[in-house]
Amino acid sequence: HIVESGGGLVQPGGSLRLSCAASGFTSDYYAVGWFRQGPGKEREEVSCISSSDDSTYYADSVKGRFTISRDNAKKTAYLQMNSLKPEDTAVYYCGIDLHPHTTAQAMCVMQMGSWGQGTQVTVSA
Repeated sequence: HIVESGGGLVQPGGSLRLSCAASGFTSDYYAVGWFRQGPGKEREEVSCISSSDDSTYYADSVKGRFTISRDNAKKTAYLQMNSLKPEDTAVYYCGIDLHPHTTAQAMCVMQMGSWGQGTQVTVSA
């Protein structure tokens, strides 16, 4: 079970932190990915973190602005989004993959795992 939260309306240049709460498994070795689908666009990868060594992957469009992290004790992942732009407007989805050796790049590029229902992020003045 995966539940995203933290979306909302924010002005350009503002910040939001998305959360992804997962349940139904006990392992600490799981990959997490954040993906988004903007209006009229295909779903795209945003950022991912690997199963085993916490290595990360970021799409070029968000590098330097977004940061992915997780708290294994809480089975919760986060996406800190700074310097938001109108083109960041999208429904943001969290994905979880329970394979213990999934790399961050594979998680993102292949859009792996099980997904939540998404949370809307709107960046507008």
